[in-house]
Amino acid sequence: MTAEVMAEVAPLSGSRCQAPRCMSRAGRADAKAGSSSGAMARAWQHPFLNVFRHFRVDEWKRSAKQGDVAVVTDKTLKGAVYRIRGSVSAANYIQLPKNSTQSLGLTGRYLYVLFRPLPNKHFVIHLDVSTEDNQVIRVSFSNLFKEFKSTATRLQFPFVLEARTPQRDLVGLVPHGARWTFLQLDLQDILLVHLNRRYGHLKSVRLCASLLVRNLYTSDLCFEPAISGAPWAKLPVTSMPREMAFPVPKGESWHDRYVHVRFPSDSLKVPSKPIEKSGSPPEAVLLGPGPRPLPCPVACSKPVRFSVSPVVQTPRPTAAPLAPRPFPEVSLSQECSEASNADGPGFHSLEPWARVKASDVHTAAAGPHVLTHESTEVPVALEDAGSCKRFLPDPILRLKGVIGFGGHSTRQALWTPDGTAVVYPCHAVIVVLLVDTGEQRFFLGHTDKVSALALDGSGSLLASAQARTPSVIRLWDFQTGRCLCVFQSPVHVVCSLSFSDSGALLCGVGKDRHGRTMVVAWGTGQVGLGGEVVVLAKAHTDFDVQAFRVTFFDETRMASCGQGSVRLWRLRGGALRSCPVDLGEHHVLQFTDLAFKQAQDGCPKPSAAMLFVCSRSGHILEIDCQCMVVRHARRLLPTQTPGGPHPQKQTFSTGPGIAISSLSLSPAMCAVGSADGYLRLWPLDFSSVLLEAEHEGPVSSVCVSPDGLRVLSATSSGHLGFLDTPSRVYHMLARSHTAPVLALATEQRRGQLATVSQDRTVRIWDLATLQQLYDFTSLEEAPCTVTFHPTRPIFFCGFSSGAVRSFSLEAAEVLVEHTCHQGAITGLTATPDGRLLFSSCSRGSLAQYNCADPQWHVLRVAADMVWPDAPATPSTLAVSRDGRLLAFVGPSRHTVTVMGSASLDELLRVDIGTLDLASGRLDSAMAVCFGPAALGHLLVSTSSNRVVVLDAASGRIIRELPGVHPEPCSSLMLSEDTRFLLMAAGRAVKVWDYRTQASPGPQVYIGHSEPVQAVTFSPDQQQVLSAGDAVFLWDILATTESNQSFPGPSPACEAGLGTGQLEDAASRASELPRQQVPKPSQASPPRQGICARPPEGGDGTSDTKNSGAPCTTCPTSHKAFTPARASRGPHSAKGTSLPPASSEWLRLKAVVGYSGNGRANMVWRPDTGPAPARPRPQAPPSLRTGFFAYTCGRLVVVEDLHSGAQQHWPGHPAEISTLALSHSAQVLASASGRSSTTDHCQIRVWDVSGGLCQHLISHHSTTVLALAFSPDDRLLVTLGDHDGRTLALWDTATYDLVSSTRLPEPVHGVAFNPWDAGELTCVGQGTVTFWLLQQCGADISLQVHREQVPETVGAGELTSLCYGAPPLLYCGTSSGQVCVWDTCAGHCFLSWEADDGGIGLLLCSSSRLVSGSSTGRLRLWAVGPVSELRCKGSGARSSSVFMERELVLDGAVVSASFDDSVDMGVVGTRTGTLWFISWAEGTSTRLISGQRSKVNEVVFGPGESHCATCGEDGSVRVWALASMELVIQFQVLNQSCLCLAWSPRCCGRPEQQRLAAGYGDGSLRIFSVSRTAMELKMRPHPVALTTVTFSTDGQTVLSGDKDGLVAVSHSRTGMTFRVLSDHQGAPISTICVTRKECEDLGVEGTDLWLAASGDQRVSVWASDWLRNRCELVDWLSFPMPATTETQGHLPPSLAAFCPWDGALLMYVGPGVDKEVIIYDLSQKQVVEKIPLPFFAMSLSLSPGTRLLALGFAECMLRLVDYATGTAQDFAGHNNAVHLCRFTPSARLLFTAACNEILVWEVSGR
Repeated sequence: MTAEVMAEVAPLSGSRCQAPRCMSRAGRADAKAGSSSGAMARAWQHPFLNVFRHFRVDEWKRSAKQGDVAVVTDKTLKGAVYRIRGSVSAANYIQLPKNSTQSLGLTGRYLYVLFRPLPNKHFVIHLDVSTEDNQVIRVSFSNLFKEFKSTATRLQFPFVLEARTPQRDLVGLVPHGARWTFLQLDLQDILLVHLNRRYGHLKSVRLCASLLVRNLYTSDLCFEPAISGAPWAKLPVTSMPREMAFPVPKGESWHDRYVHVRFPSDSLKVPSKPIEKSGSPPEAVLLGPGPRPLPCPVACSKPVRFSVSPVVQTPRPTAAPLAPRPFPEVSLSQECSEASNADGPGFHSLEPWARVKASDVHTAAAGPHVLTHESTEVPVALEDAGSCKRFLPDPILRLKGVIGFGGHSTRQALWTPDGTAVVYPCHAVIVVLLVDTGEQRFFLGHTDKVSALALDGSGSLLASAQARTPSVIRLWDFQTGRCLCVFQSPVHVVCSLSFSDSGALLCGVGKDRHGRTMVVAWGTGQVGLGGEVVVLAKAHTDFDVQAFRVTFFDETRMASCGQGSVRLWRLRGGALRSCPVDLGEHHVLQFTDLAFKQAQDGCPKPSAAMLFVCSRSGHILEIDCQCMVVRHARRLLPTQTPGGPHPQKQTFSTGPGIAISSLSLSPAMCAVGSADGYLRLWPLDFSSVLLEAEHEGPVSSVCVSPDGLRVLSATSSGHLGFLDTPSRVYHMLARSHTAPVLALATEQRRGQLATVSQDRTVRIWDLATLQQLYDFTSLEEAPCTVTFHPTRPIFFCGFSSGAVRSFSLEAAEVLVEHTCHQGAITGLTATPDGRLLFSSCSRGSLAQYNCADPQWHVLRVAADMVWPDAPATPSTLAVSRDGRLLAFVGPSRHTVTVMGSASLDELLRVDIGTLDLASGRLDSAMAVCFGPAALGHLLVSTSSNRVVVLDAASGRIIRELPGVHPEPCSSLMLSEDTRFLLMAAGRAVKVWDYRTQASPGPQVYIGHSEPVQAVTFSPDQQQVLSAGDAVFLWDILATTESNQSFPGPSPACEAGLGTGQLEDAASRASELPRQQVPKPSQASPPRQGICARPPEGGDGTSDTKNSGAPCTTCPTSHKAFTPARASRGPHSAKGTSLPPASSEWLRLKAVVGYSGNGRANMVWRPDTGPAPARPRPQAPPSLRTGFFAYTCGRLVVVEDLHSGAQQHWPGHPAEISTLALSHSAQVLASASGRSSTTDHCQIRVWDVSGGLCQHLISHHSTTVLALAFSPDDRLLVTLGDHDGRTLALWDTATYDLVSSTRLPEPVHGVAFNPWDAGELTCVGQGTVTFWLLQQCGADISLQVHREQVPETVGAGELTSLCYGAPPLLYCGTSSGQVCVWDTCAGHCFLSWEADDGGIGLLLCSSSRLVSGSSTGRLRLWAVGPVSELRCKGSGARSSSVFMERELVLDGAVVSASFDDSVDMGVVGTRTGTLWFISWAEGTSTRLISGQRSKVNEVVFGPGESHCATCGEDGSVRVWALASMELVIQFQVLNQSCLCLAWSPRCCGRPEQQRLAAGYGDGSLRIFSVSRTAMELKMRPHPVALTTVTFSTDGQTVLSGDKDGLVAVSHSRTGMTFRVLSDHQGAPISTICVTRKECEDLGVEGTDLWLAASGDQRVSVWASDWLRNRCELVDWLSFPMPATTETQGHLPPSLAAFCPWDGALLMYVGPGVDKEVIIYDLSQKQVVEKIPLPFFAMSLSLSPGTRLLALGFAECMLRLVDYATGTAQDFAGHNNAVHLCRFTPSARLLFTAACNEILVWEVSGR
């Protein structure tokens, strides 16, 4: 009572106020903070408080001192001060209050420290500041600190001291002559700006050596130390009280003797002219823009009331935006202060000025979006004070959608009570997704990842907790999105929240600061009525809690489960109490989730309540809550079929269980999510599985909808979806990266978005739906950057290994790869016309590529160009909007270089380091961005938190945006109309008004919980994309502007300027942008690296001014031909030897595979007779024989469908794209792509009966997309692809070109009218083109008629066509529609939706239509009534068309041939499979089956009856060697099978033959061929295997990996008993084992084996594994090659024992010469060398014929006769021959190139 009375009568004015001592007792101020006594505490401290006097520091009773602390007299101040000195700052200090348990309780906003640092010493000032929520923050200032650091409870600011001399130590020891400093700390702004917290009071102060201190003061007033007296009364500043003032002798200036530091820096603007006064040093107020906030206080000898950034090295513009200061409060205020012209001491002619302060952080009225608009203090002239404009509209962005799920956890996903929406967190944003429409709405306000969610039973109240310690909980009005209240939880991290059904009770579980589990119950019933949240009870428990739920039948009862415990809780009498359930033998289980069984009748009764609990061991316990006993215990077990890799059914029994992560109940069923990736639905008695759905990752959460018809599931891999139980269809709602997004890129024509993430994935999204389209995963290297090709369906990606790859969006595969970089890719960008691509790496190299070439060859590689340590951001490289300039940071961090994009000539280099030194070190550039070409602006963000706008031609500074954010801007983008500048600033997105010179400051948008890595505009400039923890899509609410114009050159510029005029024009660069980039007279060319080489056929230069062919739009149809990545053509070097036709050593016997990337590259013309009596085993009985041909690479394969015999028609120099068979079936036409040795594509015309090429024609410069014969076979039409766009007609009598037309747009299909040979039709982008052929003598003219596709068909391109009953034409679209045209009337009268994917193929008889799509669906339609609907015109309905049959194949349909009645046919798919289709039987039979991906190995069984292959797709396939029919296939999902070995003959009986397969995850699997099952799985390596083989007795397996380790394992037990690390550091390329026959090697053993590694080393060993013996016999090292010889791609190092001489070893690999080296083990020397034309990619030795087979990257195979030294070369492959293997009998040779396998027959010689 006494304290309160004394507080009330304390004086409220005057310069000295003392409060009762009891008010500052320990803990009392803390306890009363925020209460009514808080106002009285502020009252007695007003207007200021002398801290030393109030706490009587001289008595040391309420304060403490340590070390060398003494009272001395200072001559400058003429009074007593405290001196604190000592070598260790922490041991010499003054502390207030005395004990750490006490508190000063000082509430003043400003703390004034009057001190002087001691010369050549360090000092430290510690402040303990308490926030409004009683969180203590340690704020420290010291010249010991080198940089600013921030945590949740600590802020460290470096204190910069400036001397008056030019030589300064900005951070470090105190310079000589340091003066007394008036340090003014705004504690409120420090906490608000850096931690987003509200200031409560000052708790303690510690002043550490070495310094002199006079006093400390606190106040809510902002004092100006150099201002006093009446002349300043009208200014918006407060003069210094006399008690706090420093003495100033008469006639001297305050700033000459003392230093004033205000932190954070004030935003007052300097006068428009420098302040002039007699005798003042030349360090007065500076010109230029206003100050920007620095993360450190700077002590300087000038009036830093106006600026604390005193150093400027280059001239600046006269107007620039001022520094913003964020105020994250929900408020809106604007004050304008007036001031008159007044003169003060030491000031003359001070300009009138006013101060406008705006705090615009507010919640936008447009929705629940929180917009942070940074506050600014804008100094303006008095006459302009009323004209201060705001950045409108406000807000200018509105969050539209997010791509992401989870963040802190993927276990938080809820249904709304009505079951129409799903609520889930996306890092710091809460998303409500309407499942039917895909519409999203958001709850914004959290500043960290959301860790828990809860929704009450009525759906009116939502609770959310964020993960930052201490945890903050928000309560939301779910219907309106308004945040009702925010309160802090006593739990540091809340991991679970649960509402009672009424919403009156909220329970939370987490850990306290001691790590103990805490349960808290809050009363939330009054929140919606304006009340507050009340803590009802808290409880600590030593038991683990993984899940916590409030029961639905009693709001005072709860249940929890965790490690070894299930407990029932009750809230009674303000306390939480729990009781354990007797678990019996299950007390050791780890429980993960729980759910209450709901009553069937909807009338819950506590006595009938049952609790279900699940565990990681697969157990599900059913607990009676009333009796607290376990009623039933069940366990989920996997049941596998022999050889089956996945569970087939589930039972509850004993055995190893499946970990259950979540369960949810409805009245009729239980949904269970498990770690094996399955969502299973069970009846409540768990008798059998009702339904299950397999996911791509472990299921982390399941939730049954209120109506029980949908089951929501979430996975730890970031997938969210639901299973619709009535339809049994799974719907994907959201996919997400599982790590931060590093970069993004947008594609304009398809509206697609590409993102790369730290989770090692590249994902393609649809911008319209935000759904994922593609997912590319890289396990061994991380993607870093990404960009789209501007005109083609291709994107480029850079990786951490230095590789740059192009990916096809149509084929979803890698097209080209370049590895000319040695470091991680940091930048990737393309010119707007798509002709050039640029990449940079972490080692400073810059590469230029020619994208006009399909292989986009490397043009130049320049070393030491880009800043080596530049972060991988989208703004590392920038290309101007006209594509003429390239800008980047480099060669150092302090410079920005501008080059010509075509020539890479250096045009400009700007030294950013000379722009500003205010940060204490040289400034460095962070990101670059070009403005529109007409402006000529280059924007550079710097490490000192500025954005500098340069003239791209002269380098002159046009303007500057200072202090854009406390952190450097890593990404920036300027809109095409220059209205908005977009920045990534920490965890916020900032939008600036770029056109306004005196910008009112940016608008700041929050929502990201991690730093934003990239920002960009959508292709249509209507939206903004930001990427960090997730991808945010924002709508731009400003109206768009059209016909945006930019100032052009003046007439004087056009007429020509003199020398003086040129100088004037240069000084006005910002007003008159240059139209052409000036080139210096002496350009410094870039330094070329060793990887730099000119393109083939060029001189290394490129001119982009005359680009030739215009840019075209790439089709979206999957009908476009996608050639495989081919190497150089064969026979391109000297020394090749083609054998005569009569004396060839090899004859091509069989081709295994079909080119699924071709289009219409299979033909079948069946015979009309019956099927033969004895077809081959795989042929269906109903299959008729006839002419059957398809393509594989460069070969045309003609095969007998019943006997399997093949003919091979070689000759094409590149991969064949399409085929066409004449109507008489006597002529076959084949077309290929353009090769590197030809200028035009080849079209070959073959005689079907003789198999000879009769004609070779060429006209198209790009790939031929389609061929078609006229109905009378007199004409052949050829169609070029979307780049060539050429339509050509040929006379089949002479095959002369009779007509050629350049098409105006890409065309995807062409067909002759079967009823009229003079009519031709093409389909393409939105149009159908009808051609009429008119012949006048020998000339043929074309008349064209074009019809637009009606809007009723929908968006998309026409991708296929076929004629039906006259006069009908059927066309398929890329959106899955089929439209029907009347060719007589020329209009479309009917359409229907035939598929979900693009229709790539249509075939028709009179009443039946076959459609094939990109989804793999083949459908048969009954279209008989369509002819009758033609009369109805556009009013025809599609209800008369119905689907008769449907078959789903293994990939997109690319080719098909059917008989005349469309009853049976052959269909080819993109996966390389040919199927026989029988509609009558409704079956699809596999005819031709090749490898879908690259073949890595071919091995043979001991009896030579079977062979086996392995591929990148994870498959191991066993083939019958005689017929090459697929017999067995072992498939491992999500892994690549990299190596394979077949057990030797002596391993046991034939039925015990086994295969050893090595995979990319380091695992080794043993398969039994006879039992078709996996016998053993082991993991002898931590990384990918590269080779594997059996020992000669088959009991031991030797395997090598990419790190150079060789593991020796038992093939029966799987135990690895020896690991050899001699080759560590280089991948093992091969291991070869043979019986030890040479006895003079000096070692013992039964086996002789070798290992070759990628560093050109070979080790030879002798071993006896039964005795565990292994000795080194020899070690061979071969010289490294020159890098230019291999163009950066080293061929493998291969070695093998000679089968005809056990003492010889043969080696091929990269070396000085291209040769085969033969080494004699007994003589220990090289005995022979065989020269080669190229470096070998593969090697195989024939056991009996003494032949060497070698494959080359030049698509060539060579056979060398070791006895005679002669050689023969063979062509046939379309890619590098990376594999060749002789069969054990040497009768056959298998060669592989990518996924092609050729089987050669070795002829007897």
